[in-house]
Amino acid sequence: MESQKSERILSGIQPSGDLHLGNYFGAIEQFKKRQDRGDELFIFVADWHSLTTIKKADELRKNVLQIVAAYMAFGLDADKTTLYRQSDIPEIQEITWILSCQASMSRLQNAHSYKDKVAKGIDASVGLFTYPVLMAADILCVQSDVVPVGKDQKQHVEISRELAEKFNKVFGKTFKVPKVETPEEIAVIPGTDGQKMSKSYGNTIDLFPTDKKLKKQVNSIVTKPIDQGQPLGWETCNVFKLFKLFGSKNEIEDLKKKYEEGSIGYGHAKAELLDKVHEKFDPARKEFARLLENKDEIENVLTIGKERAGEVVRNTLATMREKVGLS
Repeated sequence: MESQKSERILSGIQPSGDLHLGNYFGAIEQFKKRQDRGDELFIFVADWHSLTTIKKADELRKNVLQIVAAYMAFGLDADKTTLYRQSDIPEIQEITWILSCQASMSRLQNAHSYKDKVAKGIDASVGLFTYPVLMAADILCVQSDVVPVGKDQKQHVEISRELAEKFNKVFGKTFKVPKVETPEEIAVIPGTDGQKMSKSYGNTIDLFPTDKKLKKQVNSIVTKPIDQGQPLGWETCNVFKLFKLFGSKNEIEDLKKKYEEGSIGYGHAKAELLDKVHEKFDPARKEFARLLENKDEIENVLTIGKERAGEVVRNTLATMREKVGLS
């Protein structure tokens, strides 16, 4: 039987704060599965992108290290996966400039993310406007095959594909045109209020909080008031939806039965969910804390990633410079 061909996967995350269940199930868990099956992962911390919102240097540095520590704690291995800091590879900025000379003003003006952020009152900086071009450089510079993103970032990958195709047509074959994947898991993980879990909504259950804060977040999950002993509607219950991410098939069926019989209240259901969160994440939480006490280990992984990703990026840039006449 012919083995499945490995793919080069590219993903980035902004260091914008604490990671939560949505980040784990929508991204980290998927990365670990891809790593285990032999795909080639390039995962970067998008610290340049974060400058559109983060204005405190110490906060940015801390967030970068926490994200890399989280990925390491959950089993992403520097021997198999390339983890790097975006700003460690300055050649990406030159690629961004060359691509920006192929980008259409109207296309960037109509980018959903740009319009949404401006509508929310975020300053319409040049950085925010050209965000999709920098993202295109991130994607294309490592010659990625697949880019998994949430639905809110899908248009940015489409812009990346358009720029790759335009550059290839004008200057000759240079870039792979990557596929975009939008796994449904990223869009459906509910927050404590039932909306998509997101830091911007303030409805998250974090991966590395204190035990006290974790319990408070789980207990804050919105439920409908109901008399004791009455059946609970598991189909629409946010507690049950989150429990399904953790429980085995038998555990899920057992909880469902308790809901239907009315033999459990929401408080008890939240306690069962909290137990499952601890069971799944406590080993990684312990390793995360250890890594933050040993930051040299984190920086060593970033150094390895800088060298490995940097070599690929420099090869791409050398080809681009030759094609456009800069060499």
